Amino acid sequence: MIIEPKIRGFICTTAHPEGCLENVKRQAEYAKSHPVKGARKALVIGASAGYGLATRICAAFSCKADTLGVIFDKPASGGRTASAGWYNTAALERLAAEEGLYAATINGDAFSKEVKEGAIARIRRDLGQVDLVIYSLAAPRRTLPDGTVRSSVLKTVGAPYTERTIDLKKRELAEVTIPPASEEEIAATVEVMGGEDWEDWIEALAAAGVLTKDAVTAAYSYIGPERTHPIYLDGSIGRAKEDLYQASRRIEEKHPGLRAFISVNKALVTQSSSAIPIVPLYISILYKVMKEMGLHEGCIEQMSRLFCDRLYADNLPLDNRGMIRLDDWEMRPEVQAKVDAAWKRLADGSLEELADIDGYWEDFYQMFGFHLPGVDYGKDVETEVEIPSIG
Repeated sequence: MIIEPKIRGFICTTAHPEGCLENVKRQAEYAKSHPVKGARKALVIGASAGYGLATRICAAFSCKADTLGVIFDKPASGGRTASAGWYNTAALERLAAEEGLYAATINGDAFSKEVKEGAIARIRRDLGQVDLVIYSLAAPRRTLPDGTVRSSVLKTVGAPYTERTIDLKKRELAEVTIPPASEEEIAATVEVMGGEDWEDWIEALAAAGVLTKDAVTAAYSYIGPERTHPIYLDGSIGRAKEDLYQASRRIEEKHPGLRAFISVNKALVTQSSSAIPIVPLYISILYKVMKEMGLHEGCIEQMSRLFCDRLYADNLPLDNRGMIRLDDWEMRPEVQAKVDAAWKRLADGSLEELADIDGYWEDFYQMFGFHLPGVDYGKDVETEVEIPSIG
């Protein structure tokens, strides 16, 4: 089958297995070039794309750790390709096996009791205990134990917010007004994107005795500049991220000896960020600025810094709330000053000059295995790729 990208909204409905393999290979090579004495056995919840995938790659290829990943992805079926996350995971397991590393995967709803029990059983059987647990879920909805479905929303809190955004397909500026969330929507967003499930995972793992005494756990967040605060930091998703932060404090209180961190990461093109109004325009301008300043990083570079310079460094630098700040380069005053200056100059005629739209699209396509140098996209490929350890 010859596979071409098919874009619908902010997602690509096809994925390329050989492109995904090449993407994972490139990240694995970067991780190998940045070795660190860190995790030995790692559990990554939300491990198939973006920061979660890069985290698992760093654990495996920088630390030489055995890894168990939890994903929620679809295999190929009929004329449909598998999801990019499926192909990414298959690629990671293949590369790990070539290095003699253990890599196994559980595919299912990470919110569910069944998946938690399955992960615990696999850890007990194959690993004994894990010393690193990364929580990297970015789910749009959650099914509660009683069958109730909660959905997250990307809305403001208190008042609507109007700002410029970008129509990436047309490469044009547009204006968007984000409405305020209701109290019910805010509560649902916190249930989906907040810290409750992270706490549930740690509670279940600790109760089962599959965490080492010196285990580390981390979850990912974002803060961003003031321009995005109404839709992110001060919006419904921000309420969820604050709950995630509070969960880190509660986890440490309940489990002495276990270190729980929030890592505030850089704005990057991911399936999650692509869905947030205003943010793609900000990212496009940020890319332009940071590339020109020699400061640009992708997911693998960010996670490599997390492992090498933060989690497993002799002295772990934290901000005044005890959070890890991998957005430190993004939030440099000189970077943000350049972004602000570009934003003020925005007009349809100067958009291409001020924003790295091509770079945004390149990252977007590569998330799904397209536009990778060295891949022959004109040849027939087999879409049904097996993940040997899937459970």
